[in-house]
Amino acid sequence: MNFDLKTLELAAAASEKCDLLVVLIPEGFKPGQDALSALAALALKNGDLSVKAGKHLQMYQAPAVAARRVVLVGAGDGSARAARQAVLAVGAAIRAPQTKRVVVCFAGAVKPGSVCALVQAVAEASYVYTSTKSKVEARSLNRCVVGVPNATDAREGFDNGVALVAGVEFAREWGNRPANHATPTLLADAAKTLAKLPRIQCKVLGPAEVGRLKMGAFLAVARGSEEPLRFIELRYNGATKDKAPVVLVGKGITFDTGGISIKPASEMDEMKFDMCGAASVLGVFRALGELQPAINVVGLIPACENMPDGRAVKPGDVVTSMSGQTIEILNTDAEGRLVLCDALTYAARFKPAAVVDIATLTGACVIALGGVRSGLFANNDALASALQNAGNEAQDLCWRMPLDDDYADGLKSNFADMGNVAGRAGGSITAAKFLQKFVGDMPWAHLDIAGTAWKGGAAKGSTGRPVGLLVQYLLNQSKVPTPRAAAKPAAKRPARAKAV
Repeated sequence: MNFDLKTLELAAAASEKCDLLVVLIPEGFKPGQDALSALAALALKNGDLSVKAGKHLQMYQAPAVAARRVVLVGAGDGSARAARQAVLAVGAAIRAPQTKRVVVCFAGAVKPGSVCALVQAVAEASYVYTSTKSKVEARSLNRCVVGVPNATDAREGFDNGVALVAGVEFAREWGNRPANHATPTLLADAAKTLAKLPRIQCKVLGPAEVGRLKMGAFLAVARGSEEPLRFIELRYNGATKDKAPVVLVGKGITFDTGGISIKPASEMDEMKFDMCGAASVLGVFRALGELQPAINVVGLIPACENMPDGRAVKPGDVVTSMSGQTIEILNTDAEGRLVLCDALTYAARFKPAAVVDIATLTGACVIALGGVRSGLFANNDALASALQNAGNEAQDLCWRMPLDDDYADGLKSNFADMGNVAGRAGGSITAAKFLQKFVGDMPWAHLDIAGTAWKGGAAKGSTGRPVGLLVQYLLNQSKVPTPRAAAKPAAKRPARAKAV
């Protein structure tokens, strides 16, 4: 899908030929002398329209308006959150088969973040998964024009939004694919395609290389599957070599049966989403390839299946991690932390400014926070605040959870340095405490996205979260002055690719 940014007052918007014209009406709307203003003012006066975000009124072939269909929609206070609510409220009209070209216009001043949120909301409303369907009913919308009072002022937010659409949809695509269409090898191939973008490099390690690194915990999880594991390393080099990178570590369990501690059959199909942490890292790099910020980023993805084969690791087995610490595997369904712990040890070689791991790690986090906020755990207050603020800016929310040392007591083992699970109480926290044992002094944060990475029921599918949060965090960090010698300016941004 293609996006365009255009300076459009309501009078000009009325002349735009399109299948659908969406006009966002904010609080304090001041109508002009044009046809759209007259329609909106009359509807508001008669109570047929409210400026509350999402309330809307549809019209067909309105007089003096070139668009075939017009939707006036309340935009509340005009904030990013309200703009998103407004667009999603008219999602059915946006994704209708007859809607090929849509114009979305602000009927007032544009607040920071609103254009970025609007672009993402249009893409979310019109998204269609097609990869494994024989009868392809692709997204009908092929062009969206965003109308604002001043296109120059809105350019940065617009470009960020378009890049985020590319990243989020890349993450959604790989999150939604069935496990037989998203094996560790195929996931690695997807990562390799990102190396075609400016400043991105990709390296993929197989079982032999991972064995030489002595990643015993990662190898143990992969033992039960016929699909060979892959360890994916992505690099985005946007700053000078002496600037410490941010390392993102994504859990890449492409299918999770639970192993010998097998899961119940009900809804096990949704365990294809257990690699959404990995998919989010891929999505971030897709967006970085568009945005080209002045920052260095490393992405690490330990990818494998967790299967109950005769070779599979058993409850009670003890394995040695890359760090040299031994782990008693009390529950093979707590496998995500096993692949992540070796990746976190590997991350230390980059001497990172910060490490953030992203994982669909625990059902306990779903119970705690539902599907609204991702769980945030961190050993560094500044990093935690930066991530939480980025989530607020991006409308991709998280909530900080505790990491008191007392929570680690349940991980004690009589037969190894630690067990891989504690009791049911505080399960998301004890999982984070397990990971913390492998980060040393590195500034580290853990995002548990088990409740936010996908939706179930009729709306079943990947959400692409937390790509928005992570990209916003990286953009914010790229603007922080380095204490070292002045860095060389980033190369000129390449021509913006189309969002697809």
